[in-house]
Amino acid sequence: MKNLKSIILLAFAMVIAVPMLAQKEEKAVYQFTDETIAPHTIVQNQAQSGTCWCFAGTGFVEAEILKKYNKTLNLSEMFFVRWAYQQKFKRFVSMHGTVGLSCGGEVIDVLYALNDAGMITEESYSGLLPGEEKHCHWELQNAIESYAKVVTKKSNGRILYEIYPQVVESILDGYLGKLPQRFDAKGFAKKYKLNIEDYIQFSSFTDKKLYKPFILEIPDNWTNTMTYNMQFDEMMAEVDNALKNGYTVGWAQDVSDKGFSRKAGVAIVPTDDVNVIRDSDPKKFKKMTDEEILEGIYSFENVIPEKEVTAEMHQTAYNDWSTGDDHSMLIVGIAHDQNGTKYYKVKNSWGETGPYNGFWYCSEQFVKLHTVFFTVNKAALTEGMKNKLSIK
Repeated sequence: MKNLKSIILLAFAMVIAVPMLAQKEEKAVYQFTDETIAPHTIVQNQAQSGTCWCFAGTGFVEAEILKKYNKTLNLSEMFFVRWAYQQKFKRFVSMHGTVGLSCGGEVIDVLYALNDAGMITEESYSGLLPGEEKHCHWELQNAIESYAKVVTKKSNGRILYEIYPQVVESILDGYLGKLPQRFDAKGFAKKYKLNIEDYIQFSSFTDKKLYKPFILEIPDNWTNTMTYNMQFDEMMAEVDNALKNGYTVGWAQDVSDKGFSRKAGVAIVPTDDVNVIRDSDPKKFKKMTDEEILEGIYSFENVIPEKEVTAEMHQTAYNDWSTGDDHSMLIVGIAHDQNGTKYYKVKNSWGETGPYNGFWYCSEQFVKLHTVFFTVNKAALTEGMKNKLSIK
């Protein structure tokens, strides 16, 4: 009887302890408070596809429609992906195979697609074949690239321009499914019209003329869309202005840096100054050696002070390829951590994963260092910047 009582008490203690332990384990090291949030739609999952640009761009378009028409839509990313593959294939052939034919792109490409071909709801066209639950485009990409080589090889003695668009469409039908015939994509887009002329890309580079547009030399800018150049601090101020006025911001950036944590849902540029780190929390770092502190700056087990990123650091990172546009996401808000450090709340396209359910918190310093460019509605710019850029 005594043993039975002990067993019961032990079991009861475990019932209480397990949830408490789970709560302790689930508590993130970084604690964020959202300050400004622009209206936006739900997190999606690009899965095994290299089409982050389209998921970020579609989220951007959905947010624009939500703001302008007060209508929440769930649009088909794969409708825009189809359009992009068709346009890229034509470009590849026209350029005699001297340009890339990757699955990458930029946020603004979705607006080009919308203005040219219209848009479709996700319910009408998911781009998933029967039995599929997630996107997987590796074979599709290989098929497109392999056929492009066949076409440009001119085995019949000439480019069969009358035939290849049909074959490309058949490949897309095979991997993404056929488009619904009864859905009026162009009519739907007119109902919630967004004009491509109302949107711009902007950034800050020290080797470009201020307040002038230029073509940013990156592989995924296949449309050769111009980017406006401005001062480094002005760039960040325009992002803040957009968010505070209810506009989301398309963001082309680099997430290959060690400061971007997939597990923690946080992105930072930690300082490597041991003294600064020690001073930030003397009690915690008192017994740690310098080597131990430096080894742990990317562990995300402690809130680490950051470097102050300058325009020169940003330019160098671009020049030496330590930053590029390997990913696109959507900035939806401004936040701060428990120490008051400024962060941007970012909607990713990897599903509702991580401690923040598919959102990441990227520090202001990380955004400064790893930004390639931003995409916004021109209406989101300050009047002073519109005047400087000579845009209406």
